[in-house]
Amino acid sequence: MHINMPDPGFSSSRRAKLNFQLAIKLAAGFVAIMWVVFLADTFANLELSRFGLYPRTFWGLSGLLMTPLIHSGLPHIANNSIPMLVGGTALLYLYPNCSVRVLPYLYAGTSFMAWTFARPSYHIGASGMVYGILTFVFISGLLRRDLRSVGVSLLLWFLYGSMVWGVLPIRQGMSWELHLSGAVIGFAMALVYRRWDRIPVKRYDWEDEDEDEVPEWYTQAEQDRLNKPDDD
Repeated sequence: MHINMPDPGFSSSRRAKLNFQLAIKLAAGFVAIMWVVFLADTFANLELSRFGLYPRTFWGLSGLLMTPLIHSGLPHIANNSIPMLVGGTALLYLYPNCSVRVLPYLYAGTSFMAWTFARPSYHIGASGMVYGILTFVFISGLLRRDLRSVGVSLLLWFLYGSMVWGVLPIRQGMSWELHLSGAVIGFAMALVYRRWDRIPVKRYDWEDEDEDEVPEWYTQAEQDRLNKPDDD
């Protein structure tokens, strides 16, 4: 697999650095909202889990808006916070044009997909969205095949590759349905937007040579022969 080298003038530019800082702030901002909701639920005893996703019921559709923001306890939100920050930053920084279209699908679409087939129980947490983001970033890097995107894909696989088992019903009390929905939608979105947000790549002199140009080491006679039109 040929991997392209990003143009240093693009990847090291001031604009790229500012975009990275903005991506971190936006991802951290969403994680902060998750924690505000969690702390309010915990200390005010709001019992927000009743607004989570409940499959195939009209009132359970409230989970389309609330599910990613509601968590059952400290370990639950802690496990979702770091991958959300890392994956969210990667998505917003590497694929800014895609992200404004992909994130709404991952936020509400993941819950809606799970609503259609999941077990009749409350499903809460941002893990479905996390699975969607990580899957999108991982697959997108492999499809674009530039060094920066592939490097981030491999890093995410190293950090969170074991999460792939979360799409299977192997642990009690875990919403594998949300995980599977997020992974499927993230994969589909990576295919749909595979041609978006391609970065300039470094080109070498030999790549710019005209393939039809006669090499310099040809003799004049050989050049004349090559340039002679064919007889009718």
